[in-house]
Amino acid sequence: MSKLSSALKALIRASFACPNTVPAPENIRSVYARLQQEAASRDVGESSWLALSTAATMTMNSPESLSELYSLATTSSKDKRQAVNTAEFMREVPRTINCLGAFRASLPVDIISRLSTEPTRVVTAENINAIKSRGQNLWKSIYAPFDSKLIARLADSHPDLPVHIVSHEYGGLFSDPEGLGHVRGAKVGRVLTSIVAVACLRAQTGVGPQVTSHVFGLRKAYEDGSYQAEGEFEVEGGQWLASDEGNIWLLNSVDTIVKELGVGRGSTFAPGMSKL
Repeated sequence: MSKLSSALKALIRASFACPNTVPAPENIRSVYARLQQEAASRDVGESSWLALSTAATMTMNSPESLSELYSLATTSSKDKRQAVNTAEFMREVPRTINCLGAFRASLPVDIISRLSTEPTRVVTAENINAIKSRGQNLWKSIYAPFDSKLIARLADSHPDLPVHIVSHEYGGLFSDPEGLGHVRGAKVGRVLTSIVAVACLRAQTGVGPQVTSHVFGLRKAYEDGSYQAEGEFEVEGGQWLASDEGNIWLLNSVDTIVKELGVGRGSTFAPGMSKL
């Protein structure tokens, strides 16, 4: 295998290219704790608060902070199974591969040994149609009545774009395979998927139209009844989070995490530029 020159390695590691993960600020745990308390005071359950915090932290690429978040979320865990469930839920929100790997490495050994190792999204000839159907249903639930129009717009950009997004992202990744969360693995579900999408995109910045779309997507989960479809779990406080007041709290919570992890400089993912 060929070797990289010293000059090339130095360029890859150049500080202006931000090659490393974001360290955990000293008081990040207190930031998470405050959001946890705010959620509880609004009757918002642990799953929603943890989903938005995990999504924002993953997007900011701070595995050290994820470790703090996990520690806080499992402080009152009644048993190992609950702590394992929390870890499995958090790893369902992988925005960056290195961050996900570092998160696993930070977990206690006895938790790592109990994590599920069975893949749940393997594509086969037998399940491909079900995956495509799940993708189409989730896409329609989030974007109706503009779902078909948006497909056409994406196809104008590239004919394979809507094919990949709907079948492979919405079908293979964003939607939950049958039985997930009930007989195996961790389930995110329809409502929390929209919360994760809003949090990831808000933390990323530069994608305001997509944030708006997924805010509507969260609301539509309750408008079209998909929040209570077969296999879905109840999301405590979800209906409030789908309201104006809840949307504002969700966005402000993500902004709080981004501000802390970005040391006041904003997103580390793909910061947009303000118009002068």
